[in-house]
Amino acid sequence: MTADLDELRRLRRARSRMDREYAEPLDVPSLAAAAFMSTAHFSRRFRAAYGETPYAYLMTRRIERAQALFRSTDRSVTEVCMAVGATSLGSFSSRFTELVGMTPTQYRAADHDDLAGQWSCHTMVVTRPVRAGSEKRGDAQRS
Repeated sequence: MTADLDELRRLRRARSRMDREYAEPLDVPSLAAAAFMSTAHFSRRFRAAYGETPYAYLMTRRIERAQALFRSTDRSVTEVCMAVGATSLGSFSSRFTELVGMTPTQYRAADHDDLAGQWSCHTMVVTRPVRAGSEKRGDAQRS
């Protein structure tokens, strides 16, 4: 049981690092090494613990941060893409569209007034990107 708790702590540290350093050039092999695991074992255990691969988790965090930038700044899609650590505008736009259900340009142009005055933790839950068709989307999906 102690080994399981130790492994979970190491996975949590890796996840926290992704949350903090999402804009940095993170990759799965370096995250696995920091967690003292092989890349394959780290990926399997991370997915078992958190329901998605480390790469998918990191991209979801990046898209989440991009949404916040689109709502609060007038930065271009390219500027936001680079600010959140994505290196390919095409991949970023495709993933954004997949998770959010609209292109980055459409998202920025959308009316976000209903989020004004809400606590940031509530906004984060309501706007959390989730793959289209996922059961988790439920009430968190915005029309």
